[in-house]
Amino acid sequence: MSSADVPVSSAQVAITLPDGSVRTYAQGTTGADVAASIAKSLAKAALAVKIDGEVKDLALPIKQDARLEIVTDKNADVALDLIRHDAAHIMAEAVQELYPGTQVTIGPAIATGFYYDFARDTPFTPDDLVKIEKRMHEIVDENRPFTREEWDRTEAIEHFKSIGEKYKAQIIEDLPASETITIYRQGKWYDLCRGPHLPSTARVGHAFKLMKVAGAYWRGDAKNAMLQRIYGTAWRTEKELADHLHQIEEAEKRDHRKLGREMDLFHVQEEAVGSVFWHPKGWALYQALENYIRAKLKVAGYVEVRTPQLYDSSLFKASGHWDMYGDNMFKIRESVAEDGTEKFLGVKPMNCPAHVQIFRQGLKSYRDLPLRMAEFGNCHRNEPSGALHGILRVRNFTQDDAHIFCTEDQVGDEAKEYFALQLGVYKDLGFDKIAVKLALRPDVRLGTDDTWDKAEESLRVALRANDLEFEELPGEGAFYGPKVEFHLTDAIGRSWQCGTLQLDFQLPERLDASYIGQDGAKHRPVMLHRAILGSLERFIGMMIEHYAGKFPLWLAPTQITVATIVSDADAYAEKVAKALKKAGLRVELDTRNEKINLKVREHSLAKVPVMLVVGAREAEQNTVAMRRLGSNAQEFLALDDAIAKLSAEARPPAGSDSTDSAF
Repeated sequence: MSSADVPVSSAQVAITLPDGSVRTYAQGTTGADVAASIAKSLAKAALAVKIDGEVKDLALPIKQDARLEIVTDKNADVALDLIRHDAAHIMAEAVQELYPGTQVTIGPAIATGFYYDFARDTPFTPDDLVKIEKRMHEIVDENRPFTREEWDRTEAIEHFKSIGEKYKAQIIEDLPASETITIYRQGKWYDLCRGPHLPSTARVGHAFKLMKVAGAYWRGDAKNAMLQRIYGTAWRTEKELADHLHQIEEAEKRDHRKLGREMDLFHVQEEAVGSVFWHPKGWALYQALENYIRAKLKVAGYVEVRTPQLYDSSLFKASGHWDMYGDNMFKIRESVAEDGTEKFLGVKPMNCPAHVQIFRQGLKSYRDLPLRMAEFGNCHRNEPSGALHGILRVRNFTQDDAHIFCTEDQVGDEAKEYFALQLGVYKDLGFDKIAVKLALRPDVRLGTDDTWDKAEESLRVALRANDLEFEELPGEGAFYGPKVEFHLTDAIGRSWQCGTLQLDFQLPERLDASYIGQDGAKHRPVMLHRAILGSLERFIGMMIEHYAGKFPLWLAPTQITVATIVSDADAYAEKVAKALKKAGLRVELDTRNEKINLKVREHSLAKVPVMLVVGAREAEQNTVAMRRLGSNAQEFLALDDAIAKLSAEARPPAGSDSTDSAF
């Protein structure tokens, strides 16, 4: 039945269900009523309702015709947001009950849980968290209904001031005059909140845990009072909670900063905030990855370039970066003219304007396109100090950056080539679970809506043509064009956004790039910005955690350690190490006067994939005893056989040769 076939009186509303069917109900019917009319099991499972795509309380009266969907815990994202939001309310009640005089401020759901900021003079302790969590479980068991009330603005402000909740009063004062002031109760306790909420506290369940306390300024401003933020995590089931806590435990073990120290790969220090000091072993890993990508690009038809670090501000103003990205750039005042005019230089935050300058040198023809221009470009971005994190978030980094200059007709083929290259690299590097997302126009952007329509649709067509399923992300594109993002899932289930493909009609126009077409006239090229790894620093940090430091042989910073059992074998060990190095392998020699068990343990902690153990017998027979990381078994091989075997294993994946360091 269509909605046109449904007789609707002034006292009725027409509800369109997800399957397209339409039912009529009395005006004022709730989502709970609709669920009950469909099935008892649905009524029991219902958590909330979507009305015209917006999540609302089950108990909210429906006053007009609407599209309606019943939300259950099968709607994972919505269910988790509701559970976490309600858990924050329950935590706030528990805190105020246990610690009278504590003021509540804000308490949202976040990516894996929730938090609430409290104003209290006495710091919360780990023991306090135990008490709060225990009381939260009791409130859940009490199965109190969440009920919604609308209050008068002035009365609400005065009420919260009268009970000493100055932060709540300030929140209401700062709301737009048109905002409806809503209060949610759970039993006697209540809180200012827009909602929506679950039907009752019991629906939150018991799959939650309080994690830690941290400081947080009121409204994120260091000029304001310092509050205490209690973080918690909440899930739909106990299994989901256990899995999450296990992931946290694994993440701590795999922390790239910890493993970086243990493996002697890199360090960071205050004298160079946001920059990485690569140690010899870390630099060996970096070069192995860079050379692997470089060889892949050579096969894919890229040319490699190198561009400057400093540019006159005029280039970045022309490209749009000075205005659109200026807060993230490092700027240097070069001079001041007599009239007081200042001249600035900018440290490049990305390579694209520079690559356009190379493209503009000399006359380009349609026969020169596509031109694939690559650079391992060193960039600087003025990241906030609080956002810096090991080598995952830095200010100085290198991108495996490239820009493809092509015609509009070539976009589809170039995207296809890029997708194949990108996915092949991720497979080589041990990532097989990949999510693809299409980031669309942001609010602040260059260009016309027509240009953005064309760019976004071009990427949609390219993704569909390559059978790539994708999710759209409104507002997440770059200021000059939409982008395809590749999100990799690591060994413990975390998602990392890495490679991107961005379609840009803006920079070629703004920076006057052109080519001569078949018709003899000038045309603008299309510019595809693409990166496979993104920041090499970040990707290496991510890989350290993905592999827990146990890299495949071809990537391992130290591939082989040659260790002696007795000092009489020192000369033979040196011979073995020399032969391995000659074969192109990364080798360490350990001839210390220590027991072999100690050496095995230390090199295992350093995540060296292979140990070749030699003693008097091996020296006499020209053999080695091979031990693999994580195994107690030994394989006895002739030296030449061991070298041949390890050389074959250490070759980069097919189609590349990481020993080839130049185009």
